[in-house]
Amino acid sequence: MSLAVGGDFERTGGLLADALIGAGLRDGMRLLDLGCGSGRVASALAERVRIDYLGVDVVAELLDYARARAPAHYRFRLNTTLDLPAEAGAFNMGCAFSVFTHLQHEESYAYLEAFRRVLRPEGRLLFTFLEFAREDHWPVFSDTVGAVREHRRGHLNVFIERPVVALWAQRAGFRVERITPERPDVGGPGQSLAVLSRA
Repeated sequence: MSLAVGGDFERTGGLLADALIGAGLRDGMRLLDLGCGSGRVASALAERVRIDYLGVDVVAELLDYARARAPAHYRFRLNTTLDLPAEAGAFNMGCAFSVFTHLQHEESYAYLEAFRRVLRPEGRLLFTFLEFAREDHWPVFSDTVGAVREHRRGHLNVFIERPVVALWAQRAGFRVERITPERPDVGGPGQSLAVLSRA
């Protein structure tokens, strides 16, 4: 089950937890993790901070696995809509790691708007994405082209460029704090990390 989200469960979970803590996640805060999968971020955070955590995913089996590994007070919800199952202004932070890489642009943007609703003023959103501007992302695209040619396409791989991130952020009511390409190991297969704050 830990391989279902790209493998390297502990290492990748630790890197993503470090990114959240580096962006300001602290004891007592509330975090919504979109696409929480089998719980690699939840497991890593449980060892580092005491937070109120909600993990959301579209796969019930992954949620069951994540729930079994997480602290009892962590909550997990099955959600198949383009909205988030939370009250307005309920969370300090949100994250979507290796999620927008597998959605159509309009779906990713709909989730940005949903995060705008559920985050508190100045709340932060972290997400990872693939971009053509990074040479180390090209193999993902090349492999996807090969899979399409051979009629063996698996999951969808979608690229988002930085001007698109900036435009989406502005339109959805966020500010881009930073985009961090220097950590090619963050997000699994070398994805870039965007940190937005709710305007």
